[in-house]
Amino acid sequence: MKKFEVLQNENNMLAKIYCTENSQFYAQRFLDIISKYETCFGKTDGATLFRAPGRTELGGNHTDHQRGCVLAGSVDLDIIACVALNGENVIRIQSEGYPMDEISLDESEVKTEEFNQAKALIRGVYAKFKDLGYNIKGFNAYTSSNVLKGSGLSSSAAFEVLIGNIFNGLFAGGEVSPVEIAQIGQFAENVYFGKPCGLMDQMASSIGGIIYIDFEKSEKPLIKIIDFDFSKCGYALCIIDSGADHAELTEEYAAIPKEMKEVAGYFNKEVLRDVCKDDFINAIPDIRSKFGDRAVLRALHFFNENERALMEAEALEKGDFDKFLELIKESGRSSYMYLQNVCVRGSIREQAVAVVLAFCEEFLKNNGAYRVHGGGFAGTVQAFVPISMLEEFKNKIERIIGKDNCHVLSIRPVGGIMLGRNYD
Repeated sequence: MKKFEVLQNENNMLAKIYCTENSQFYAQRFLDIISKYETCFGKTDGATLFRAPGRTELGGNHTDHQRGCVLAGSVDLDIIACVALNGENVIRIQSEGYPMDEISLDESEVKTEEFNQAKALIRGVYAKFKDLGYNIKGFNAYTSSNVLKGSGLSSSAAFEVLIGNIFNGLFAGGEVSPVEIAQIGQFAENVYFGKPCGLMDQMASSIGGIIYIDFEKSEKPLIKIIDFDFSKCGYALCIIDSGADHAELTEEYAAIPKEMKEVAGYFNKEVLRDVCKDDFINAIPDIRSKFGDRAVLRALHFFNENERALMEAEALEKGDFDKFLELIKESGRSSYMYLQNVCVRGSIREQAVAVVLAFCEEFLKNNGAYRVHGGGFAGTVQAFVPISMLEEFKNKIERIIGKDNCHVLSIRPVGGIMLGRNYD
């Protein structure tokens, strides 16, 4: 039972990561993954444990790709991994419930046939660490995740951050900072996975806790940790899964930064962060004729949402939760009306996110707050629900969207991390 004893010795770390005095549940989860690694790959001599959390977007809906401001937090759901060198020239990652991914260390170039596959993310992170000069060796990894895929909690970003921490821990001596690991994850998703995402998801997963990020200087973003506990305000943070599939919606997501950048290009700028809002408003007649009304509305959303993200962070710093809830509602209205990332174009029968928002309003009335969460179109809604109403609200909303689709989450202070070696 040496492995159990080692994990017991690290219970202080697990208690910190998961904010609980009783860390035995989490210790057992890691023991289970060690056992599953052994079943899949054999002995775990010299194995190492890693984890990376999912994230929730608290403020700044679709602002990060325009070098704007965001407010985000890492949550108590995460991906964990047991990893050991294999003495071969390959990386094998067995994600629980999925086919095994395998890449050769001889092949670090982009493969378009791997777009939208986990294999592409592994290859992208590997390529960047290789370019940075680190001596990468083959390894086997078994991963297990309770960050629900398609839940709006950024399972892909958590996976990228997990892989980044594996490379950092095994081959870089921990030299690569959490910010750099997030940037490497974004690179892998943009270039190797084929999705033009911003950097918020990876940053929140990599750094941990509630963080305000200003991406104006994208290479060195301003990061501020916000010390705030939602539970002490008498509210629960809920992420409500609409049940809609967003796997085929890359074009819908990509259209948002594309249209925003078209408006920025009108002013000879790369992103809207570099455009003066007054100049934008003065030029709206010409912008409408060149790029259409939706591009104008989406740009307006950016300018206002960017300001809101800072106001939300300031409200939490001051302990003004009522103001924070007001701003969340404003953000939700702007995303629905101006950003237009609630319903897919042309869809009449399938408007799952809109249905969830409608019944959040119906059941909460003037209590709490709710908004579309993350990328939008399909996926999830975020709601802040008074704890006194939580059980009733959860029961009512799940009658409409399905049992166990309303997830009650907590913010956790620790991001991607290597827990320790030699679990044998």
